[in-house]
Amino acid sequence: MQPSALALDARSANERVARGWAALDEPAEWEGFSRPLRDREGCLESFLAIEGMHCAACSLTVEEALARLPGVDSVHVNGASASARIVWSPVQSRPSDWLAALKRAGYGGVPAGDLLAAVPRLHERRVMLWRWLVAGFCMMQVMMYTVPLYVTAPGEISPDIEALLRWASWVLTVPVVLFSCWPFFTAAARDVRNGRIGMDVPVALGIAIAFGASTAATFDPAGPLGREVWFDSVTMFVFFLLSGRLLEQRLRDRTAGALEALMRRLPQTIERRAADSTFERVPVRRLAAGDVIRVLPGEIFPADGVVIAGESRVDEALLTGESRPLPRQTGDRVVAGSHNLTGVVQARVERTGSQTRYAGIVALMEQASLEKPRLARIADRIASPFLVGVVLAAAAAAVWWWPADPAHALGVAVAVLIVTCPCALSLATPAATLAAAGALARRGVMVRRLQALESSAAIDTVVFDKTGTLTEDRMALVATRVRPGADPAEALALAAALARHSLHPASRAIAEAAGPGGGTARDVTERSGHGVQGTVTRGERSDPVEARLGSAAFTGAPASGGEGVGLEAHLADGDGWLASFELDESMRSEAPAAATALRAMGLQVQLLSGDRPATVQRLAGRAGIDAAFGGCSPEDKLEHVRRAQRGGHRVAMVGDGVNDGPVLARADVSIAMGQSVPLAQAQADFVVLGGQLGAVASLVRTARRTRVIVRQNLAWAAIYNAVSVPLAVMGAMPPWLAGLGMAASSLLVVANSARLAGGRENI
Repeated sequence: MQPSALALDARSANERVARGWAALDEPAEWEGFSRPLRDREGCLESFLAIEGMHCAACSLTVEEALARLPGVDSVHVNGASASARIVWSPVQSRPSDWLAALKRAGYGGVPAGDLLAAVPRLHERRVMLWRWLVAGFCMMQVMMYTVPLYVTAPGEISPDIEALLRWASWVLTVPVVLFSCWPFFTAAARDVRNGRIGMDVPVALGIAIAFGASTAATFDPAGPLGREVWFDSVTMFVFFLLSGRLLEQRLRDRTAGALEALMRRLPQTIERRAADSTFERVPVRRLAAGDVIRVLPGEIFPADGVVIAGESRVDEALLTGESRPLPRQTGDRVVAGSHNLTGVVQARVERTGSQTRYAGIVALMEQASLEKPRLARIADRIASPFLVGVVLAAAAAAVWWWPADPAHALGVAVAVLIVTCPCALSLATPAATLAAAGALARRGVMVRRLQALESSAAIDTVVFDKTGTLTEDRMALVATRVRPGADPAEALALAAALARHSLHPASRAIAEAAGPGGGTARDVTERSGHGVQGTVTRGERSDPVEARLGSAAFTGAPASGGEGVGLEAHLADGDGWLASFELDESMRSEAPAAATALRAMGLQVQLLSGDRPATVQRLAGRAGIDAAFGGCSPEDKLEHVRRAQRGGHRVAMVGDGVNDGPVLARADVSIAMGQSVPLAQAQADFVVLGGQLGAVASLVRTARRTRVIVRQNLAWAAIYNAVSVPLAVMGAMPPWLAGLGMAASSLLVVANSARLAGGRENI
């Protein structure tokens, strides 16, 4: 009978899943992850996040599983992002068919509207890469044609060969100007229309003047501008500029769309009670206040509400910071994004969508991340006047030299515009931080925002979250009390025999502490919220013992007298109370050493958590952290960091979980542990892949060394500009030398920054 019952349970589960897929077949739901294709009438483009992919072979398997379905025109699977793009006909195909095919192939799929939003970013990235490749290829070819003109003496190259080399350079420069330079020209035109001078205005002017004058010299060698061409300067200048832009774009796109991807945590469908009191699976977007939903074990609550039937345990650690599953029964409130663990519950919906606490935390994080730092605001104010000065200086130099030689005057103007292009200045920081990022990556720290390395060097306070950061996702036995004459080891073995029949975190901790063996239990029953009871046999010669394991009320245990602040589980036998087991969160073994290392660097170390204050203080004492604050909501955490910043402190936040999103966004530096949820990682400047807390101190040491290198780079860039700009204005620096000087200064900055890649943490 048992195999048959299991088969029925499996069939029932599959039927529930199939009904959930069928809800996605309604056209109103396609809008969330699909869009019509302009070049294929009647076809849609949809995106799925694929679950269970591990290698390139998985990509081929997923493509084959989807491509053979009727109505699917094409499938493209990206193994790096574990996503699939499907072009299909709604007349012949349905999303439920795709998900069923994926399940048969051993994979899962989730509609991914965030990938749909990312399409423009992906297109922009591909176009930028092509612009860079075209500029690089043409630059190398133009250099080949230009070098003979520089290294030969006058008269060694005949006029017809010189003209041929100029025409070849012109042909190769045209695609650079018309295609690769397009972002500079469009941005400059936008700035001029808006009445401001941006960084692209002098860049576009320099390129346009140099190319225009060189073109005139090529077409009319005997004219007033026919003495010299600067195609090599134009192509080299564009290539170096695009290299910086491409790097900046890739760093920006790495984090773009992270908040949208987070929303995959919420379910797509849920069971809603119909008018006839039956439950039907409907899309979550159709829920409204007042609806009654049924949430099965293992599902995520899609909305805020109140339980009206059933009881269960709910994991809210990602939302509230509470480290233990919480009991929920009739009358208790549940929040969107929390995980239903054990029982079936019915809840009346109170808030949906953007009104939920889950959405509020995301909005709070977005608001904090939009706050612009003070230095960025100062840079915005001084950038425009500086660039206006550059343009005026170039114009003044051209006017000064024009009466003597128009060609030379244009060359001076181009040289001023090129030499004042802040390539070395712009590379001073990113080159050093990229090298530092590589060194950190070898130590297991992923740098998600390079500019945060500069901020990391200036921090004076490190704030740790508790759950999932200083602690592991399990509890540990820390103390045992027994009645007089009892053996603690025997009591632990007796308790473990019962604990193995329960999934409660306290039971798992007791069973793990006791190890294998030690006795067997039969006729075990569990009372939700109270404990387990049964008959335990400790061996062939021992008599069976009726025992209870659970709360003090359930076992008749005496009060602890306030000796501990952790969770307590009690054991009783036929003679009454036998033992009490004090449990606490399992602290990471490296936590005390990490706190000591940070204090040795002169940093303040604090602990901030949403858990109970007594629990937080206890853990802080074990970790050697002096300042600890418990009972903090996401808003409290955010205000704590703001208050510290108003007091002049530079704060680094180390967190794990959705509830850390706002404070991670507001902190001067944010660090997420490798096992953290997507929202924490989405707002983190750094992600510690191995979850090792010692990496935080290594990060600060590397950041401080990076600051020294950056200052050296900036000093060199300032000296270079102080020497080169006057020379260019005086006409002593031709455009080719200005371009060469710009490239040489950039290479020197990169070479100096490469010292950071050696892996040494101290200067």
